[in-house]
Amino acid sequence: MPPLDGILVLDLTRVLSGPYCTMLLGDMGARVIKIEQPGKGDDTRAWGPPFLYASGHTPPAGGPEGAGESAYFLSINRNKESVTLDFKSAEGRAILDRLLARCDVVVENFRPGTLARLGLDYETLAPRFPRLVYCSVSGFGQTGPRAKEPGYDAVMQGEGGLMSITGAADGPPYRLGVAIADIVSGMFAAYGVALALFARERTGEGQQVDVAMLDAVAALLTYQAGNFFASGKVPTRLGNRHPSIAPYETFAASDGDFVLAVGNDEQWRTFCAAAEIHEDPRFATNRQRVTAYDELRPVIADRLRTRPRQHWIERLTAAGVPCGSVRNLQELFDDPQLAAREMIARVEHATIGALRTLGVNVKLSGTPGSVRTAPPTLGQHTDAVLGGDLRLSAEEIDALRRQRII
Repeated sequence: MPPLDGILVLDLTRVLSGPYCTMLLGDMGARVIKIEQPGKGDDTRAWGPPFLYASGHTPPAGGPEGAGESAYFLSINRNKESVTLDFKSAEGRAILDRLLARCDVVVENFRPGTLARLGLDYETLAPRFPRLVYCSVSGFGQTGPRAKEPGYDAVMQGEGGLMSITGAADGPPYRLGVAIADIVSGMFAAYGVALALFARERTGEGQQVDVAMLDAVAALLTYQAGNFFASGKVPTRLGNRHPSIAPYETFAASDGDFVLAVGNDEQWRTFCAAAEIHEDPRFATNRQRVTAYDELRPVIADRLRTRPRQHWIERLTAAGVPCGSVRNLQELFDDPQLAAREMIARVEHATIGALRTLGVNVKLSGTPGSVRTAPPTLGQHTDAVLGGDLRLSAEEIDALRRQRII
């Protein structure tokens, strides 16, 4: 039995940070009911290309609106049920209230104040549902002078300092290749929900989990923030170089780049022996290597560019020196290590058929999570939830559909 088996999550989120949180909860056994806008759904259903189609189906020229399933949406919405519901209407709100009465967790990522206007904020719901764990993910959090501002990943990477330390020293700042502000906010949100559920077992009471994207990005700064607090010096971009360890970055072999990660002085001596580099006393300690980086790097770079990267990776790995190729995604997913770790899952999608998705990366020995169901089509589970969970009749469901409430 997975650890969150029996926990019901009402998912009012969209785009990435919130859906990533609820996906993590679903992976660990929670039942996640994703509430989506009728006729439209989560914004990311329209994000693409690429879109995936049923096997043998030829995508229409130009890809009309709504055609196919967005690869973006599919990547973060497994293990969920989709219910379309306009909860701004009186009838839709009555249905949402019945779901609220049954759920353990609500997750939302609206701008602060939006749900309060609908009477769906934590302060309003908590007296009615004292065991409810209510998770809010927003750009700047529920408090502070910037609480009402919206949050977008690229903006948060900039505002949160990440872009200032990402990129070449003599180049412009760069955002990361994935929406790390959204993703880490979703991770912290799932962490917070799990903690609140654990606390509820002790106290019998729920609580609010308040996650700000700005806070989440700031929390990632760790040693960069520590260096700033200690020295007062604003960190700058260093390319792939590490500010406190050397050599710890990418180097060019004769046929491509690879990563060298010498983390201590013993590894340095081992690296010198394996690479047949003279152990210069100027570079004997990590402090010396970091201080004399400008003299150190050319020595290493000149040696490593003489042979192919596979030569160096095999030689250094055999010696116990941490290193690895800079791989593209095809190379990554061809690695048998990922297959052995079940990091590529296969599920059957309602319209696409066979679908590959990432597996569950947290491996619990006794109560493991799993990818049980494919991401849902829009409203795929509306009838089942309204009829099976709320005991609405087929006639009542049809009437709601005619009124475009579902």
